[in-house]
Amino acid sequence: MAFDSLSSRLQMGLRRITGKGKLNEEDIDEMLREVRLSLLEADVNYKVVKKFLANIKEQALGEKILKGLNPGQQVVKIVREELKRTLGDEAVELNFKPSGMTVVMAVGLQGAGKTTAVGKMALFYRKKLKKKPMLIAADIYRPAAVEQLKTLGKQIDVPVFDMGTKVSAEKIVTEGLKHAKEEGANFVIIDTAGRLQINEDLMKELQNIKEIAKPDEILLTVDAMAGQDAVNVALAFHKDLDITGIILTKLDGDTRGGAALSIKEMTGIPIKIMSNGEKLDAMEIFYPDRLADRILGMGDVLSLIDTVTENIDEDEMKSMAEKMMSSSFNYNDMLKQFKMIKRMGSLSKILGFIPGLGQMKKAMSQVDDRAFDKIEAIIYSMTEQERKHPELIDKDFKRRERIAKGSGRSIQEVNKLRQSLEQMKASMKQMRNMSETDVKRMESQIKTGNYQSIAPTTYKKGKGKGKGNFRF
Repeated sequence: MAFDSLSSRLQMGLRRITGKGKLNEEDIDEMLREVRLSLLEADVNYKVVKKFLANIKEQALGEKILKGLNPGQQVVKIVREELKRTLGDEAVELNFKPSGMTVVMAVGLQGAGKTTAVGKMALFYRKKLKKKPMLIAADIYRPAAVEQLKTLGKQIDVPVFDMGTKVSAEKIVTEGLKHAKEEGANFVIIDTAGRLQINEDLMKELQNIKEIAKPDEILLTVDAMAGQDAVNVALAFHKDLDITGIILTKLDGDTRGGAALSIKEMTGIPIKIMSNGEKLDAMEIFYPDRLADRILGMGDVLSLIDTVTENIDEDEMKSMAEKMMSSSFNYNDMLKQFKMIKRMGSLSKILGFIPGLGQMKKAMSQVDDRAFDKIEAIIYSMTEQERKHPELIDKDFKRRERIAKGSGRSIQEVNKLRQSLEQMKASMKQMRNMSETDVKRMESQIKTGNYQSIAPTTYKKGKGKGKGNFRF
């Protein structure tokens, strides 16, 4: 993620104060020096950094904080709130018309990922709000821009209106909007031309398109790698077009993230959507509070819940939960489970949502999602009888040898899969035997947002009790 380096440095600075029972001004200044360095290294605008630190210091040096209980935790809360405010304070959704056709005009410089973002946006809102989208290919200058959009349209099954590259962009938009009305589309996205740099010709054309389309939203695509330059780009577009929102792209890359932390504070334009992966379904609403939690290593349980509910049917989830809690969990069930996980995106992304895993980011970034493909190959090499009855494989080495050869994997990998199945069944057995006290305590902690300390203390084992050793 773009904020990995910033996240590590910020957490390092905050650890200097969280373990102390009392704080003084020197402690606060030492922590702020680390925060200042982390923000400047992330290429955050220096004016934003200055205001950010001043606000934190003013609140952190208050008598209530310095003399109160857990002053370190209260300072962390102040940093979180200031981080959230800098990112935009609250999520700002797209302005959809209650009825009729909503028109979005996507603008930006070349290389920011605008055309791909247009495709992702169409897919995202079709799934999220059941919209009927149509794309208009109005970028007639960049080589293959029209073909790229048409290819994206086929991949996501969304119609693309184009008239080639020999007709003016204004004519294409005029005819495209007429066609969208005839086809009953209620969400139209215009992919406009970009340039390597801002110039008068570009702005004139965009102003003409704005006059024709009268868009409900004008969204500027900003590359997260742009750093402070993103502020200058946003101000230039905003001056001529009155930008209504930002699409932040390439947040999954190894970038510093200065654009996200600078752009709202410096321009007043809200970040509305962010793209966090190469896949076409890797787009989400920009929630400042959730991103602040991720940066500070607090996880993002709400986004995890959104990801699960968007990709997994409720009945399917309930059925899988019942199967996992039964004693008959087998390789067919494991295969279904892996397919459900793959629909939610990369494993490292999913793990990144979970509180308490902030210190494992390097390891998570190295998680190979192709491991699922290897496991699937092993399971598909089993007979239906073997998948339903895992004990057949456990008792017969020749079966394991045949499965290894059929899948192109080693016997050791087949054995590891067997062990994984047994571990999952053992964990589910522990969950089944959790005491009522454990369940109530976990529910209470989830409601209060105290995710990091969730861990059952006991589980019933026969007539006695044992220690619980699992967490999430």
